[in-house]
Amino acid sequence: MKEWTKEEIEAFLGEKQTGFLYFYTPMCGTCQVAGKMLTVIEQLLPDISGGKADLNYLPAMAERFEIESVPCLIVLNEGEIQEKIYAFQSVPYLYEKLKTLENVQTNG
Repeated sequence: MKEWTKEEIEAFLGEKQTGFLYFYTPMCGTCQVAGKMLTVIEQLLPDISGGKADLNYLPAMAERFEIESVPCLIVLNEGEIQEKIYAFQSVPYLYEKLKTLENVQTNG
């Protein structure tokens, strides 16, 4: 998964994209596991746009999205927050959550 800069995130939001933003911190063990889960999801759903960002360097994003903790997966539908996921649970769980975005992208 590609690491996104603040500018790339702003462009993604400005274009009212459908996809996800994954926020993490490098010292967070749960974030490491979540990142691996999303790598699997990326292989299963290659048409869904998404990127990751280290929240340590983006405090304004934490405030803007009202992120309470990491890992945090923000699911966007046409630029609007559809859901914020903090408990990643399992790959099948994330797959089901993000599979709906694939339908939006192909039908929209």
